[in-house]
Amino acid sequence: QVQVVESGGGLVQAGGSLRLSCAASGIIFGIAAMGWFRQTPGKQREWVATITSGDSSNYADSVKGRFTISRDNAKNTAYLEMNSLKVEDTAVYYCTATYRGIRYWGKGTLVTVSS
Repeated sequence: QVQVVESGGGLVQAGGSLRLSCAASGIIFGIAAMGWFRQTPGKQREWVATITSGDSSNYADSVKGRFTISRDNAKNTAYLEMNSLKVEDTAVYYCTATYRGIRYWGKGTLVTVSS
């Protein structure tokens, strides 16, 4: 059974930093592409970043230069380092693991950025 579990959300002031973690189990983590999405009430879920099994990363324009996605295959964990946070980054952040053509989703972790 595949499980994707996010952690690390919380309340932070604008300009601050936060690191999200995503632990995946039930898959061969090293060959999975890991990603982050986010969603605010009333809006569609938005793609944030992806890191491939080969460590190639891509970012949405809205977070480029502020967020960094990384992975530790030994720990079966992906991370999203978020710096220079803005109020508009407030959202529920979801981690995904794409493994053998199937994208698995976590339940999300809430990030709230206060002004």
